[in-house]
Amino acid sequence: MTLADVLLLLGGFVLLVGGGELLVRGASGLARAVGLSPLIVGLTVVSFATSAPELAVTLDAAVSGSPGLAVGNVVGSNIANVLLVLGLSALVTPLVVRSRVVRLDVPVMIALSVAFYVMSLDGTISTLDGAVLLGALLLYVVRAIMASRRSRQPGTAAPGEARTRPVWQDALIVAVGVGLLVVGAGWLVDSATAIAGSLGISDLVIGLTVVAVGTSLPELATSVIAVRRGERDLAVGNVVGSNIFNIGSVLGLTAVISPDGVPVADAAIAFDIPFMLAVAVALLPIVYTGAAVARWEGALFLGYYVAYTGYLLLDSAEHDLLPQYSWVMLGFVVPITVVTLTILSLAELRRRAGRRMTRAGP
Repeated sequence: MTLADVLLLLGGFVLLVGGGELLVRGASGLARAVGLSPLIVGLTVVSFATSAPELAVTLDAAVSGSPGLAVGNVVGSNIANVLLVLGLSALVTPLVVRSRVVRLDVPVMIALSVAFYVMSLDGTISTLDGAVLLGALLLYVVRAIMASRRSRQPGTAAPGEARTRPVWQDALIVAVGVGLLVVGAGWLVDSATAIAGSLGISDLVIGLTVVAVGTSLPELATSVIAVRRGERDLAVGNVVGSNIFNIGSVLGLTAVISPDGVPVADAAIAFDIPFMLAVAVALLPIVYTGAAVARWEGALFLGYYVAYTGYLLLDSAEHDLLPQYSWVMLGFVVPITVVTLTILSLAELRRRAGRRMTRAGP
């Protein structure tokens, strides 16, 4: 590892964040020009824009012969989006969750995560698998946009979102953002691969940690800024939508473009992808109970992310504490969390049933 590699890594992060920020601004402006709601903007346009770093890094990694980095980036970013981004956003202010997110979008995220896991069991995300993921994403986006257009008129903006730029400026901002993302992704992949080789760390672990957090910075910045401005719908929609786009477009497009598909490491199949799926499933009862992500739930997310990162570091170092650490996580922390979420979900079901009976009346 050289100083040049570190500087290149930091420079790649800066370009990714800057490019992602420009892409979010331009894409949001273009979306508002056709009358999309803030929630749909978050679930589709902003999610695609903030997933652009993952797409750039994953494509570059697959083409440059670092498949572990490609898969690790997608899996690690999806885990970071829920545990880190939503966790920090909920600590800033409790996140209100629209019923649409519970009813459609979180289940879609879970379904794509299951599909990703099943497709990876043979050790490869094939070209056909990638086409299926892309097709599922296309259907989701078309349905979301059609539902939004039925409820709003083209050319209208949401309250507080009056347009201040002409459309051509938004298009130019998008183009500049894409350019920064492409350059930043190249720097990030090259430097991360060099650092991983010098430290004896696998591409998969680097992708799951350093690169995943780096490419999730646009989602983090967008969500935190959104909640501070009171646009909590956009914050939640950005995270859920970004995870959907990461699997559907980032992984799907990479598998379609790569001649032999995207190989998946045994370690990812055994632990990381199932953990990503578990995180996606855990989000459903949390957004269902009280239709909000509370501060304590955000703290729980952050705690799990720290624990997951600790597991990866211990595993990569083959540390003697790994078996005990795994036992504590699987035998104590996870069961307590499952029981707590189950109790909260049952209490919410009972409360809603009582409310329906009260409305029905004698």
